[in-house]
This record gives sequence, C-alpha cells and structure tokens, in this order.
Amino acid sequence: MKGSWIVAGALGAALIGTGYWGYTQHRNLNEMNLKAENSYQRAFNELTYDIDLLHDKIGTTLAMNSRTSLSPALADVWRISIQAKSDIAQLPLKFVPFDKTQAFLTGVGNFSYKSAVRDLDKEPLTDKEFDSLKKIYSTAEKIQDGLRNVQTNIMNKNLSWIDVGQMAEERKAPRDNSIVNGFKHIEQVKATTDKDFGPTFTNGQEESKGLKKLTGKKISETEAKKIAQDYVPLKNVEKIQVNKSQNRKFEPFYAITMAHTKPTADTYMQITETAGLPIFFMTTRPMKTQQIGLDDAVKKGLSYLNSKKYKNMELYDSSQYDTVGVLQYVKSVNNVRIYPEAIQLKVALDNGEVIGFNAKNYITSNHVRKIPTPKLTLAQAKGKLNKNVKVEEERLAVILNDFNKEILTYEFLCTYNHDTYDIYINAMNGREEKVKKL
Repeated sequence: MKGSWIVAGALGAALIGTGYWGYTQHRNLNEMNLKAENSYQRAFNELTYDIDLLHDKIGTTLAMNSRTSLSPALADVWRISIQAKSDIAQLPLKFVPFDKTQAFLTGVGNFSYKSAVRDLDKEPLTDKEFDSLKKIYSTAEKIQDGLRNVQTNIMNKNLSWIDVGQMAEERKAPRDNSIVNGFKHIEQVKATTDKDFGPTFTNGQEESKGLKKLTGKKISETEAKKIAQDYVPLKNVEKIQVNKSQNRKFEPFYAITMAHTKPTADTYMQITETAGLPIFFMTTRPMKTQQIGLDDAVKKGLSYLNSKKYKNMELYDSSQYDTVGVLQYVKSVNNVRIYPEAIQLKVALDNGEVIGFNAKNYITSNHVRKIPTPKLTLAQAKGKLNKNVKVEEERLAVILNDFNKEILTYEFLCTYNHDTYDIYINAMNGREEKVKKL
C-alpha cells in the first residue's frame, strides 16, 4: 500500500513538473512573439516616417537650384532611401509583394547619389532630370498615402504582424487581410521606370535579378530532397516535404522542410531548381551547454565548406551569440579577397554542428573574373589614408561599390582611438570607396 502512495506521489510530481514546463514554454513563446511584434511595429512605423521624410525632402529639392543647397539635399534623399530599404528588410514580407517599391527606392538612391556627388555648378540638373524628380515625388506621395492607410488599419483594428508572417508561410488568409491588401495596393502604384530616373540612373534591378542568371540542368523534387539531406548535417529525418515556388519573376526554387528526431529539430531549406544550388538552410533545435570555442567552430565551418566543394574560402568575420557562432567566409583568388562571393554559416557551440547556411551572395556573384592590375602601388594607396590611423593589415580586395559594381581596392584594417575600421581605397584611382567600423 505504501508503495502505491509512493508511485502516485511520483506521478503527481511528474504531472506538476510537466505542467510547469508547458507553462514556462508557453510563456517564453508569448514573450518571444511579443518582442517580434514590437520589432515589426517599430520597423513599419519607421518605414512610414522615412517615406514621409523622403517625399518632403524630394519636394524641397524641386524648389532648389544652387549646388550649395541641392547637393546636400540630394545626399539626404539618398540616405533616407537606404534607411527605408533597411526598414523594409526588418518586416515579415516574405510572401507579401513589395518588390516594385524596393526597386523604386533603389532607383531613387542611385539617382540622388550620382546627382549629389557630381559638380552641379559645371553640370547642373537637366530639364529631363528635374522631370524625373517630379515623377519620383509623385510616386513617393502615392506610396506615402498607401503606408498611412495600412498604419491606420493596424491601429484601428489592432492587427498583428505575427499573424501575417505565420499565415503567409502556411498559405492561409490572416484574420484580417488589411495589411496584405494594403501592400498589394501600394504595389499597384505606377512604377517609375528606369528611363524616368534619367541618364544618371544605374539599374537597381540588378540586385533583384538575383538567381535569374543561373544556368544548368533543372533538378527534380527527388533530387532536391537528396541534396537537402546531404547538406544538412543533422540526420534522422522523420518527415520531409517539398514545395516548388510559384513566382515566375524569379528563378524557381524548392522549399524543403525536414523534421528530425534524436534530437528533435526542424530544418527549412531553399534549393534552386536550375543547377540544384542550396540557397540557405536553418535548423532549429534545443541548444546544450557550450563545449567548443569560436576558433574550433571556424575550423569546423571551413571543413564543412570544403566538403561541399566551396574551395578557396577564408574567414573574414566571426561573432558569438549565446551558444551559436556566426561565421562569414569569403572567396580568395591569388590572395585577392572577392567579397561579393561570401557565405555565412551558423555553428552550434555545443557540438560543432552547422545549423545555418546562407550562400545567396555566393550564388549570384560566383563567376570567373579577370582581376585587373592595380594602377596604384600599395604605398600610394596607403598614402590616401587618414594620417591618424594605424594600419594593422593590408590586402587587395574586390568589393561592390554604392552602384553595385565590382571594383578592385586595397583593403586596410586600421585602428584609431581604440576603434577598428576597414578602409577600402580604389586601386585604380585612389578614391576612398568605403569606411566600415568593425
């Protein structure tokens, strides 16, 4: 009898423990959702504000004619367009159409930057370019009105971005379509064409072409499954599902979800239909106590890339978040770093397993290129640096400039006043192309 009471007590304790664990998990999930929702709301409100500001600033430029005032105003337009694109990137718009608006912002940025940096005293804006500004101003106003309508609906109806993101992934309609419909309405705004941006415009569609350039044989769903299981280190696949993308504007890809056992985990992956190239994958699983350091994770990441035939890759940045190492690798050809061909890995620091992989930049930039001979020597390029910085490392590197064009530079890793900077000097003309604080 006493034994029965002991068993009953143990079962009761187990049930209480299970209930508490379930309650804790539910509470943690709610907290995570609340943080995500707050982040989405902040990004959207900042986007609305930045588009308002962009519209006002473009309007201001239309009333100007002197270089002294116009160049800084156009530089502000460029800066705000970049910030607006950053806001968009923080929203869960994976299945919500917003490509035209992003392309518009890219065009505005390129147009305003090229206009701002040229000598407007010697080469003032043409009538055609002023017409372009008027069209940009009109389009910005329509986008502004559309975003304000969405903002009003979100506030009045207490809508959730979490619902939009989750339901869109499941291909279900959210409880209220106001957000999705609002963005669709904005996308119907007559797009400003490349010609409308005038001769200074560099086609912003380059960045959205993405995977359209791929060549090779098309793979089947069966082949996509095999590639996925080969690339994802975590095995014991209990269930695997494959869906093919339906957007005809971009290179078709297979979206693959895998459920794992021992340990319980989920993986989401995308693979191009043409050539069967993995774009990215993410594995979500419980993390245990850290067992390896970041240096070991770097080695394991490089070993993984070599095993998947990504040759001549070297580390250029690493950071740690809790028990995950985030590692950036870049291709190196004859000691010249090719920064457009970059791959990001996430390595679990409990067992050294690769749990995240992103090769989109590598796929879109990978090609055989002829690296030109620098016109400046290393010493001449170093002479272009601020005299107060101390050079710690130096190398040749191919980077993308502000107009998405590859250029050869001298890269200098420098320190100044306890801070570290990457400074890129154009190897052909000595111009300071980029300064990045690390």
